[in-house]
Amino acid sequence: MEAQTWAACAAACLIPLALLLLTNHLRRPKLNLPPGPKPWPVIGNFNLIGPLPHHSIHELSEKYGPIMTLKFGSIPVIIGSTAQMATNFLKNNDEIFAGRPKTAAGKYTTYNYSNMTWSDYGPYFRQARKLWSMHLFSAKRLESYEYIRVEELNLVLRDIFNTNGEKITLKDHLSNFSLNVISRVVLGKRYLDKGNDNDNDNDNDNEHQGKKIVTSKEFKLMLDELFILNGVLNLGDWIPCLKYLDIQGYVKRMKKVAKKFDRFMENVLDEHNARRAKEKDKWVPKDMVDVLLQYANDPNHEVKIERDGVKAFTQDLIAGGTDTSTIAIEWAITELIRKPEIIAKATEELDHVIGKERWIQEGDIQNLPYIRNIVKETFRLHPVTPLLVPRLSKEQVKVEGYDIPKGSVVLVNTFTIHRDPNLYEKPQEFCPSRFIEKENKEVKSQEFEHLPFGSGRRKCPGYNLGLKIIELCLANLLHGFEWKLPDNIKPDDLDMEEIFSLANSKKIPLIVCAHPRLPRHMYST
Repeated sequence: MEAQTWAACAAACLIPLALLLLTNHLRRPKLNLPPGPKPWPVIGNFNLIGPLPHHSIHELSEKYGPIMTLKFGSIPVIIGSTAQMATNFLKNNDEIFAGRPKTAAGKYTTYNYSNMTWSDYGPYFRQARKLWSMHLFSAKRLESYEYIRVEELNLVLRDIFNTNGEKITLKDHLSNFSLNVISRVVLGKRYLDKGNDNDNDNDNDNEHQGKKIVTSKEFKLMLDELFILNGVLNLGDWIPCLKYLDIQGYVKRMKKVAKKFDRFMENVLDEHNARRAKEKDKWVPKDMVDVLLQYANDPNHEVKIERDGVKAFTQDLIAGGTDTSTIAIEWAITELIRKPEIIAKATEELDHVIGKERWIQEGDIQNLPYIRNIVKETFRLHPVTPLLVPRLSKEQVKVEGYDIPKGSVVLVNTFTIHRDPNLYEKPQEFCPSRFIEKENKEVKSQEFEHLPFGSGRRKCPGYNLGLKIIELCLANLLHGFEWKLPDNIKPDDLDMEEIFSLANSKKIPLIVCAHPRLPRHMYST
């Protein structure tokens, strides 16, 4: 009898509640969402996404149009796949879509959303963006580091020359070059170099150099893991009931790589603070970590940057400056080997403008339009981040007559935009000459048909340094060497598969032979 009484009471409470919820649902205005495939319960449209999400989304966009809605779990994902849609998201409604979704990668690998990539749009991000643009990447500071880029480039050119035409894994040489440049610019020395104990720009901190925190090989693997984990579709980010189960094992890997990075970053900050304490009034900032620490210690800022913030920004600088340039140059050389007529045209320009008795300097790049077009075309056909970093709608807004709900994740599909036949003739072909007709459209312009670095408030803040490294390195690699495939491999047989991550690299690294094309004495300077 008592059980029946409780059941009656429960029914009396739940039925009105259910009716109230149903009434509210029926009264809620129906949104006019962009078109898209019908989602499944719980998983949404994850069944339509393959191992290369940008390829799957490209195929779906051809069916559903320039703006479409997918459901990843219970979360609406709005995808823009034309230059006009990119303009709507990145310019016309830039501030509304300047947020970032809360992901496990942002929480566990970037010190709880403390870096530039995953921090939410607000006072902290705005202050950080000001720090990066005015202090870390100012034209004067980038110019002051030119000697580092030149020294490290000379070293990698010499190393490649010393391979004597034997086959090499190009990515290994490129990553050494990029990592050494960024390490010296950001950290003040080659923390990961074999000659670390004697080769650094901070001569006064030798007492801290005895401890080897991580080897160069280990650090490169850490960077690869970081990029992969920041690009994966972690089901727990999209399906609430799976958040704490980690059924894919990604969160475990995130925590593991974060622990390794933190150990390295703590060592870096301790060394920099020790030098500052030792030099006292004579101390001046020598590298980007010094600048970050000096900025963090200033009490006059609106939002204080804590130690974790300094580590997060430092990790940003190293990762963003290393992997992206390596990936872009490897894709460029791969495409050029498949098109020897393009290499011939590039070397003709180099021989005419530079000659064979000197290397290319940064000031020469503006006089090498075809080389610059090769870089642009590489970014077009192989965008490093083909869906850009996800954005979050901070309020409901209409775009092209469609309702974009608050809390929607927004992806700008540069992979499809860069293959739009309305913008590019024969878009699947690698053809640098197409940019001759677009000479007024620089990579850094506001033209939304070419978006290698994004645009608006969330544009990559280090794109200037990235371009300098990529253009200078690629120009000298083409100037200094003829590139051949080993073992009678034909160019058409090159594997062009990629790995999806925060930066899309070749799945199988490029193996090549480099034969000198300049006088021998050029490689000893």
